[in-house]
Amino acid sequence: MWSVLLFGLAGLLVGGVVSFRRQGLPNWTWISFAVLAVAALVAAYLFTLSA
Repeated sequence: MWSVLLFGLAGLLVGGVVSFRRQGLPNWTWISFAVLAVAALVAAYLFTLSA
């Protein structure tokens, strides 16, 4: 269950990365969202291993 929620969160964060890059916001904004998206994907993968 948690892995599905984390995969969804990662998808939303990736959408934010694409949106922020198109808006021309500072690099640290979209890079921080990308790091959070990767962390969510890793956490979701680790949850799937424990099941």
